Amino acid sequence: MAETIVVAKRGEHIESRHTGSIAVVDEKGNLLYGVGDVQRLTFSRSSLKPVQAIPLIQSGAAERYLFNEKEIAVCCASHNGEEQHTQVVESILFRLGLGAEHLQCGTHPPYSHESYAALLKRGGEPTPLHNNCSGKHAGMLALALHLQSDAALYHHADHPVQRKVAEAVSELSGVAAEELETAIDGCGVPTFALPLDKLAYLYARLSNPASLGHSTRQAVKRITQAMVRYPEMVSGTNEFCTDVMRTCGGKVLAKGGAEGVYCLGLLDRGIGIAIKVEDGAPRASYPAAAEALRQLGVLTPQEEEMLSAYRLPKITNRRGETVGRLEPVFQLKGVKCPEM
Repeated sequence: MAETIVVAKRGEHIESRHTGSIAVVDEKGNLLYGVGDVQRLTFSRSSLKPVQAIPLIQSGAAERYLFNEKEIAVCCASHNGEEQHTQVVESILFRLGLGAEHLQCGTHPPYSHESYAALLKRGGEPTPLHNNCSGKHAGMLALALHLQSDAALYHHADHPVQRKVAEAVSELSGVAAEELETAIDGCGVPTFALPLDKLAYLYARLSNPASLGHSTRQAVKRITQAMVRYPEMVSGTNEFCTDVMRTCGGKVLAKGGAEGVYCLGLLDRGIGIAIKVEDGAPRASYPAAAEALRQLGVLTPQEEEMLSAYRLPKITNRRGETVGRLEPVFQLKGVKCPEM
């Protein structure tokens, strides 16, 4: 059963509680720590994007179409729709001989309020490029072309692109392909439901892919390297994914998903962390993620201070006054984690 992991305080009184579950797993599949229901079936949502990019690298499509590290990172992104993101996605599409109209992710305004305001001021309108998943979809288009398959249908579950993604999910999670449960994600491609501890295991293997097959191992290394070198491509300005990877200097892989999902990997340590907030609130997933890193001894005092605004975020009123805060209240329980 889920447990309270984050509370919202107004003054010093608890006003709301966010329940959730957390699994910490090593690269051998051992549960190191757990909170709540560590086997809760959880849709991975956008936390799976680094895995969805594996076939792009593994197939040779990224090499064929000359993807650089920024472009690989944006393929793993839930980006803000800033110019730095849309320009990189456009560069991918240009080399593919395609345009924004070929992206099957749909359209929404940029998550960045500043970017949206600037777009409207120029008289522009949001396009699929501004969709937070446009990088992932551009990568899938590249894979579809490389496989000589129907690029207009790459988002369909039975398309060769999505079958290759399912193979990668199965390899990293240890869940047999025929047992994978799927539904449709917000951007129109399949999303996979995994037990939370299997999602953590998947991130443990992203963090140390030594046990994976050679081609998968090389693809994972390229993807994680791109993400930590260009974290701003993975999320955007003043965003948790960006700031935690930048602050931790290449020792943490971080990727969130919708509905309160957040995953972390301790790079080269082979330890994965998967978090699910029951009510789907992202405001609780960031404090939980930062607190998990703190409890595992990953953060130096300086890094902990730099991430304190995410671990203990202020609650402000309409006047900009601080009236409360969010506060993680869980304690990781289980087998003692290996020395960091």
